[in-house]
Amino acid sequence: MLSTAQNLIRQAGRKLGLDDETIEKVISSNAEHIFEVSLKDGRSFPAYRVQHNNKRGPYKGGIRFHPEVDLDEVRALATLMSFKTAAVGLPFGGGKGGVSVDPRQLNKEELEHISREYVRHLQPHIGPDKDVPAPDVNTNPAIIDWMVDEYQVLTGDKSGASFTGKSLEHGGSLGRDAATGRGGVIVLGQYLKRHKTDRPLTYAVQGYGNVGSFFAALAAGIHPNWQLVAASDSQTALYNPDGLAAEELAQFKAAGGRFSNYEGDKLQKLTNEDLLELDIDVLVLAALGDAVNKSNVGHIKAKYIVEMANGPVSDEALETLEQAGVVVLPDILANAGGVIVSYLEWVQNKNNEHWHLQKVNDQLKDYLVKATDEIIDLAKKHKVPLKQAAIMKGLLALS
Repeated sequence: MLSTAQNLIRQAGRKLGLDDETIEKVISSNAEHIFEVSLKDGRSFPAYRVQHNNKRGPYKGGIRFHPEVDLDEVRALATLMSFKTAAVGLPFGGGKGGVSVDPRQLNKEELEHISREYVRHLQPHIGPDKDVPAPDVNTNPAIIDWMVDEYQVLTGDKSGASFTGKSLEHGGSLGRDAATGRGGVIVLGQYLKRHKTDRPLTYAVQGYGNVGSFFAALAAGIHPNWQLVAASDSQTALYNPDGLAAEELAQFKAAGGRFSNYEGDKLQKLTNEDLLELDIDVLVLAALGDAVNKSNVGHIKAKYIVEMANGPVSDEALETLEQAGVVVLPDILANAGGVIVSYLEWVQNKNNEHWHLQKVNDQLKDYLVKATDEIIDLAKKHKVPLKQAAIMKGLLALS
């Protein structure tokens, strides 16, 4: 992942005519914090926080708890966050953190202890105007609330702006849960508007979790001429050429249901791989990295791909798709809704405000429409695909 991100940046930099020294300076991280967090029973776990670039403002990026977290992954994600915040015009830099632990093996007390230990180690290096972490894989508002509380105990800061992704009762923002999925709908809608494409579309969602289900449910209300025809969880894909009910599927999954047990008229059950190869207009990738790769890219029939996961299209596959004329809406634009609303939460905390949902959603849309337009224009100017244009926009802001 790290070499892939760095290669994309180098390619974009050369297109812009930047010299190697400037490019390498942007690629390198400002600071790396490598330490261990320990439980009372003596078990300890590697922990990281990489602060990549703060030229535009405080470092920003999630904290993940996962047994496969390592330094290279955190470096890559911190780098991409710098480019994501720059690409959508936020006054933030990029950072990322993590603990190499399986939270499923911890009880609630141990999970809280690890969360607070993480903050105790990093306290001198983070804060509302230094580095503002957020939840990521296997972390959530409850964990962030513990971290905010620990930071307040250590520093006396009562703003809550030290972290974003908090629960509503502890200063979180309305609209955060839906923000990433909503952002993807806004970006796709704006791209189609710019290209005067308003005909009915069929689409499939790979990965009907939080992001994928919000994308589909919101699209049903905002763009009723987009028809959801397929959706998948980790085991099973559902396909109905006459359409699926997005909200019904979301409620089924929220109740703990598995698509393998879902029933309906004209419903076909497929594999995740089958879903990728359906003859549809739009493929929304909201599951895993490298979902579309060199082994299956030749079977992709969609005309548009929306990268809602991080890196769901491999480098080799991306090149093949571009040559075939498939439009790929890149992850650092399409899934930026979450970090935008995190920024809006930070602003609310700093100003001791709590905005109504419509204001949050309106500002989210403003940021993403502007960023989408700018990246489309940059792609046309330099005759490059949108992915490269998004990286170029980040480079111009960071170099």
